[in-house]
Parts: sequence; C-alpha cells; structure tokens
Amino acid sequence: MITERVRKLREESLKAIPRISMERAKIVDEVYKKFEGSVSIPVLRALVLKEIMSNKELCINDGELIVGERGNAPAATPTYPELCCHTIEDMEIMDKREKISFKVKKEDMQFQKDVIIPYWEKRSMRHFILENVTEEWKECYAAGIFTEFMEQRGPGHTVADGKIYKKGFLQFKDDIEASIKKLDFLNDDEALNKREQLKAMSIACDAIMILGERYSKYAKKLAEKENDEKRKKELLEISEICSHVPANAPRTFREALQMYWFVHLCVISELNPWDSFNPGRLDQHLYPFYKKEIEEGSLSREKAEEFLQCFWVKFNNQPAPPKVGVTLKESGTYTDFANINSGGVKADGSDGVNEVSYLVLDVIDEMKLLQPSSNVQISKKTPQKFLKRALEISRKGWGQPSFFNADAIIQEMLNAGKSIEDARCGGTSGCVETGAFGKEAYILTGYMNLPKILEITLNNGIDPNTNKRIGIETGNPEDFKSYDQLFNAYKDQLHHFINIKMIGNRIIEKLYAEKMPVPFLSVIIDDCIKKGKDYNAGGARYNVSYIQGVGIGTITDCFAAMKTQVFDKKNISMKELLMAIKENFEGYEDILHLVKEKSPKYGNDDDVADDLMRDIFNAYCEEVNGRPNIKGGQFRINMLPTTCHVYFGSVIGATPDGRKAKLPLTDGISPSKGADRNGPTAVVKSAAKMDHLKTGGTLLNQKFTPSVIEGENGLDNLAYLVRTYFRMDGHHIQFNVIDKQILLDAQKKPEEYNDLIVRVAGYSDYFNNLDRALQNEIIERTEQSFC
Repeated sequence: MITERVRKLREESLKAIPRISMERAKIVDEVYKKFEGSVSIPVLRALVLKEIMSNKELCINDGELIVGERGNAPAATPTYPELCCHTIEDMEIMDKREKISFKVKKEDMQFQKDVIIPYWEKRSMRHFILENVTEEWKECYAAGIFTEFMEQRGPGHTVADGKIYKKGFLQFKDDIEASIKKLDFLNDDEALNKREQLKAMSIACDAIMILGERYSKYAKKLAEKENDEKRKKELLEISEICSHVPANAPRTFREALQMYWFVHLCVISELNPWDSFNPGRLDQHLYPFYKKEIEEGSLSREKAEEFLQCFWVKFNNQPAPPKVGVTLKESGTYTDFANINSGGVKADGSDGVNEVSYLVLDVIDEMKLLQPSSNVQISKKTPQKFLKRALEISRKGWGQPSFFNADAIIQEMLNAGKSIEDARCGGTSGCVETGAFGKEAYILTGYMNLPKILEITLNNGIDPNTNKRIGIETGNPEDFKSYDQLFNAYKDQLHHFINIKMIGNRIIEKLYAEKMPVPFLSVIIDDCIKKGKDYNAGGARYNVSYIQGVGIGTITDCFAAMKTQVFDKKNISMKELLMAIKENFEGYEDILHLVKEKSPKYGNDDDVADDLMRDIFNAYCEEVNGRPNIKGGQFRINMLPTTCHVYFGSVIGATPDGRKAKLPLTDGISPSKGADRNGPTAVVKSAAKMDHLKTGGTLLNQKFTPSVIEGENGLDNLAYLVRTYFRMDGHHIQFNVIDKQILLDAQKKPEEYNDLIVRVAGYSDYFNNLDRALQNEIIERTEQSFC
C-alpha cells in the first residue's frame, strides 16, 4: 500500500519538468582550469568529483526518507562537457523539441556560449573520438551502418554487488592504502601509474564521505527549523544515518538503501555512464538486514515497503541526461536503464527468492514508475508462486517486470570465462545485458545495422541513399548463380564493416583509458584496487565489450524470400526483385505478394526460415565473439535495439521481405510485424533456435490483448510460455498487454492518455513520449493468442 507520504513524493516526481542544470558543468570547468597539467589525469578526475560533492547544492524533498539528487532538485539534469560539449543549437533543440525535451534557461545558454564552449569544444571526448577515428568509420556512422554509445556518454552497464553493504568507504580507503604499500617500484614499470590511480581512488572515497557529512549537517539544520515534531524526528534520523553511511558499513535496512543511493549519485556524477549504475540483486543484498530487524522487532514489513517506495522515487527523479543527433535516435527516452534484479540463485546455486523479493514485486506493482526498470530472474528452482506474481503485475499492461532466464545467464557468463560463483551472483542490466555484478566492466559500444549491410551487398558495396561506395565490391547480385554466392557476399560485407567498427572501438577504448578514468567507480569494482588500475583501463576482474545486432527478424525474412523465390522456385529473377525494391514495390504488387505472403517467415517454427536466421546469427557471432579489446578482455555480441530499429529502418530503402522503405526494422529478436502467424509458442520455438548462450543478451517482445491472458488460466498460460522458452535456453522475454484500439485512440487524443505506459524494448515509456514511427511500430506488433 502506498502511504500518503509516498503518494506526494511520487506525484511530485511525475510532475517534475526535466531541465538542464549547469551546476556540475561550472564545477568541472573550474577544477580543470585550476588543476589541469599540475596533477595526473586520474587525480584530476577525482578532484572533479570531490569538488562536486563538496559544493553541489543539497536537496532534501519534503517528507522523503532517502536523500540526495544528482541535480539540485528532482529532474534537474547536469551536463558533462568533458564528454560532450553541446552547441547552442543543441541546447535550443533540447529546450524546444516536442519529445524528450529539457528546459534551458537563457542565462545557462549564455554561460554555455561564453564559458563552456570556448574551453571544452576541443577538449571533450566526443571531439577526441571524431578526431581519431578513421574516415571510413565516419562514413559508416553517417550512413547508419552502426552507432557509437560513447560518442556522448561514458562507458557503463555496471552494477553493484554486495561489498558496499559490508564495507564503508573508510575501509575502502584502508584497502587502497594497503595496495599502495604493496607497490614494487624496483621491478614494476607501472608502479608510478598505479600509485596515481590509487591516490585518485582514495580522493574519490573522500568525495562520497564529504557528501554524506554534508547531508548529515544539512538534515540537522533543517530539523532545527522544523515545527512539525514528526518531521523534525525524521530529519534527525536522516542526519544520524548520513553521519554513519557512507563512511561506515550500513547497519539497518534503511541505511543500506541510503548507502546505495550515495554510491549511485557518485557514479552518475563522476561521469554519465550508459547505462546508469544500478543495485543489481537488491533483494538478496537487503534480505540480511530485513531478516535481522524483523526478528528484532525494529522493522515492520510495511515500513520496509515505504522505504523501498521512497527509494523508487529517487530513481524516477533522475532523467537520463540529454542526447542529441544519432544518439537520441538510438535511445530516445528519459529512462536511464537502472534495472533492478530479483530472484535468481545465490552463490551456492540455491534458490535466491526471499521475502524481500516479494516485497520488491509489491513495490513495482504499487509505484508504477518508469524508473527504476525491473526484472525477475527465473531459474529452474524459482517457485511458481514468484513467477506468477511477477506475471500478474506484467499483465496489467505497463511492461514491468521483464523476465530473464537465470540458468541461461549463468551459462552465458561461464562461456565468457567467469567463475561459477561470480556468474551466479551476476544478472542483467540496461535492457537485457549480462554481467558479473561488482566485478565486470561490460561495455556496450553501439548497434550494428544487419539489414543495411544486406542493402549494400545488393548494391555491390554502394549505399543507395548517397551513392557512395562504403562497402567492398562483392559482385553484381544479378550475376549470382546460387543462394550461397549471395550469402557469402553478405558475409564478406559483414566482415568489412565489423572491422571498421572494431578499429573505432579500440581507438575509443584507448581514449577513455588514457583521458577519462573513473576513480570512484574503480573503488567499488573488483579488482581495480588490487591491480592499481582504472575501470576504463582494464582494472575490473572481467572486461567484455559488446556490439549489438539489430534487425535479425527483418534480415532473416529477406534471405528467406530471396532463397525461396529467386533461387529455389525461380518465380522471379534477382533483376526483377531489385527493380521492385528500387521502386518501393509500387507497380510490383505481384512480387510484393510473393515475398511477403508466399515466403517462409521467421517466428513460425518453420525450419526453412529459422535455419537461415541461425546462419545469419552465426555469421555475425563468428565475426565478433572472441576478438580482443584493449583491456585484456574480448568482444561479444548482444541482440537488442532500444529504439535504434526505428532509426536504422529510416536509413534503409525497401527490403526483399516486402518491407517498405524507411519503415522500422524488427525489434530485438522478435519476428516481423504480422509475419508470426502460428501463435506465441511457435515464436519462442523459432527464437530458441538461436544460440543465446553465445551472446551477452537477447530481447524478445510479445504482445497480448488483455482478454487473452485474463483469469487464472491466462496466468498459467503465460507462466507455461516463459518456462517453455527458458527450458530451450531463451535469454529474455517481455510483454505488452494492451488493446490495439487504445493505442490508436491515444495517437488521436494524446491529452487523454498522459499516463499510458507501454513496453518499448528493454524498458517501458509513456506512449506520448514516443515519436510517431515508434508508436506505429508498437501498434503493429502481432497480437498473440493461445487459441
């Protein structure tokens, strides 16, 4: 149940208008101008965080029990000039654009123009990246072959483990000092660099403790002025809590939440990581505190629930910092992708569901907020009661929680070289991405447009959008005598473009390692202190970089249509198909009918199409998996789009599957809209023919009308679908449960549907926040039935 306190906090969070706060940019600018060149880069970055935490305006919202904001108020959003120096045009667009806007004051725009741009325009990571990548990379980026996550944001997708609930930052400082004392200047050529990194980590520990001390004093000061005795007592409790954490390990359930939140604020203030930091296995971290206090009688379930509800509001108060250009197109949302995991298994392999797991589900159900995102980890050992409770919430229609296969995730991590204990204690973050929590830097580097590469293959290396040759010459498709010739030409183009992306990735990784260390994040990720090495430079125990494949459903249906109609049945020639594609199938309705209605389609448990999907997937996987990154780790693939399938579709003409020009590609590993005609079980059987265990995550959307899954029978059918898919090693599944007519009405009368939430990709969002193309894509998703 939501208390009156939480109701008010939730309402204030929902009403908060995202706006730009220049406070952080001013502090960063001052620190760089004062210290740059006189201290090492790691120490400089630590001093930035220390000054932010020493000088930022504090905020304790009326009635809240967990304190701290990234800006000076809910939805006040900082900029990161060291990552991306926005132009005045960028800021004007942010202020005025209809979707995902941020209000910008005139004086802030003037400060950007007079102070930030002159100094930071050629000092930002975005500038360094574009100065150092190859011309080929720039051409491919502009053409929509791939995107780049770190062009405007820092490396992210990192998740907390349990150490911050067992140690305070005074103890972390002791660990750092011990590591400094072990440095061998006689035999280790890197000893000096390690000392600078460790010094920076120690300063970063000071930064978070300064923040805690300041909040303790501030809460006490507010208490002295407070007339309401109940609130006065609460403020004094906040003061006492903040005097203990983060300097010391938390002692109570509430202190554990406050400890995490201070850590979260420092991670997202140090840099702007993509995706945001998150607490990971929150139910398992909190359970020891909950159990102890429940047994002692010092905490009730209702009070723990209220603390969690206040915690949820803190996430929702932090919109993802503004993006522009291609980066906005690939992720057009305020959501910052902090994704809380529940369930799964414990380090010893036993079932991880506990009382807090159910408490978290209740909070998800009650709060109905976009942030934080939430998921449940379902293993063979997960109680059916827990799965059905999560599905009961999901079928209410706003897309949370999503469902992950804990057993498959563990195997994915084992395949990538993690230990069994680290794998069991890991999970997923962002949309669907797998990682060893608290021990891994798993960095997403950008999306790869698999159907665009086919378009270039069909044009012998030329991008028909620009008539530029950005691919290699693989032959005129009209001369291909067999399907194998066509597919081999595609693989050659894929190899070419993956190489270009990889070269760029390695350059960008090197730039971040040298120019943009993250000493605070390094403190809380094993084994950065032990190695004396930064998180961005390979300090973590595991270092995996990902490239996310987009459009597997679209490209599968393309190859299926060409193989069937051109090479096997010879109903049409390649020349005729290419002409129909060029004309967007206008005047070629007979060919459109053949490729769209009379060709095998992925998503129907049809081996003809699904075997082709597997070939394409394997070709992509073989090109990426196992290539070394610069941090001692490897590259791997994911299969997910966020909103990039819409952008990628906009740069592609008509395709051989009958898709018209500029329309969105398939999302995640979902089938083409309307192509999956044999029900949801056939969809999961097709999707399971992909080897998910070779990836670091796949995303599968399914859409139902509410009537199909109502009642206990509907819930049982959903549970059976999830269990069936997961027995076949499927990684993830999520549900949109809504009538198509409601979405159509929402397009016509958006003012009547301000609260309508839908599942997009690995996140939920307000329907009104989505652009028209993405709204249409969601509307056209196949409505499944168990009949």
